[in-house]
Amino acid sequence: MEQSASPSRLRWAMALLCPLTPGCHADIVRSQRELTAKDAGDTGVRQGFKDMQGFKDIPRVVWLLAAGVFVNAVVSFTFVFVFLYLTGPRGLGAAQAGVVTGIGGIGLVAGNFTGGWYGDRFGHRRVLLAASALGGLTLTSFPLLPTPLLYAALPLAQYASGVVRAANSALVAVTVPEGARRQAFAVVRCVSNGGFTLGPPLGALVAAGLSYDWLFVADGVGTLFFAFWTARVVPARGAARRAAGGDEEPGGGGGLLAALRARPAVPVLLAAILVVDVVYRQQYSVFPVFLADHGLDVRAFGLVIALNGAVILLLELPAAVALRARPPLAVIGSGLVLVGAGYAALIAGAGVATAVAMMVLLSLGEILYKTTATAYVADQAPEHAVGRFQSLYAGVSVSGVVLGPPLGGALYAAAPGLLWPLCALLAAGAGGVVLALSRRESRTAERKPAGPAHETGSRPRAVAG
Repeated sequence: MEQSASPSRLRWAMALLCPLTPGCHADIVRSQRELTAKDAGDTGVRQGFKDMQGFKDIPRVVWLLAAGVFVNAVVSFTFVFVFLYLTGPRGLGAAQAGVVTGIGGIGLVAGNFTGGWYGDRFGHRRVLLAASALGGLTLTSFPLLPTPLLYAALPLAQYASGVVRAANSALVAVTVPEGARRQAFAVVRCVSNGGFTLGPPLGALVAAGLSYDWLFVADGVGTLFFAFWTARVVPARGAARRAAGGDEEPGGGGGLLAALRARPAVPVLLAAILVVDVVYRQQYSVFPVFLADHGLDVRAFGLVIALNGAVILLLELPAAVALRARPPLAVIGSGLVLVGAGYAALIAGAGVATAVAMMVLLSLGEILYKTTATAYVADQAPEHAVGRFQSLYAGVSVSGVVLGPPLGGALYAAAPGLLWPLCALLAAGAGGVVLALSRRESRTAERKPAGPAHETGSRPRAVAG
């Protein structure tokens, strides 16, 4: 069979013929450059194809679910404007509005902590549909409710939102095979961030051109659409309802607490995530006040927050593919350390350069730890407790929404110069603990016989109906 000449053979042939051909030296140099460029192009194409292969194990249903997540995220802009809505059209004072939004934050955290528990018993798909319907109907009713009822309606809507978040994570976890969960969670997180990036400017146009009431109507309709879309694209394969005693590990050993005791790395990771989330949320509470105190207005804060979205949209998916074979705890620990490094940049003072450096480091840390930690907890979960493991992670990963502003605000008011060093120390310390845990797991794995090729050796799981 005839074979094409390799680039190296062509170079040798041209070199032998050179003395016989006028001006051939320049031709050889030019040809070598062209061949080198072609080789580099072929390598780039092969690398790009290899990177795309990292997403081949993500089931089609997850891509469809991600499309619904994106649409819902675009219209989920009420959380940005709710304080303005309460103090504006509803006429509440700042303190009253703070109480309402604070209770709403508690509802969000509670929903994240409990959504997976419902899913393990009734099926993650059913729970997601029910919570989306409840949240959507509550939001669309906001314009019709008297102001006193908002003290109950907002926490209810936020609770439903938290349940949806936990159930959605559990649904992805039970749908995607081991080894592809990092990429799957990265896809869902990336499209969600893309939607949240587009949402606030669109919401501002709606509020200015129509009214704040339409924000809640649009958000509610979007949530109801997400319920309809999920019902269409996610197959119902039977509820995850279990008989009494089905709450135990195979072979006995109790329920959730026994599962956590058998996986000591998971509680340590959850504690580290809780600490870092309190630190992470300072970017939305004390950080803009810090910038304003040093002469930078809200426009500077808006641009820095936009930078966070841009970095995540640009790098989240490539990072998930490039690091998919790396030990998960090492990736998570490195991300937590980067979050600490971001806040350490503010120790130098407030300015455009330090704010940009802080946000870039924070965004890189977020890319490394959030997706990987979600997938790691899913991989570690036993079959009977996928939802509860996801709820534990989802709950601690938003606890900073409630804990961060009062803790950070109190410290900033008492000792402004202490907040950022303490944030840096806490995040870096949490990252150091997770990195040490990763090294210990690596040493333990080296002493054990080789297991399955996928990440954790957990059994495959069927989709909960």
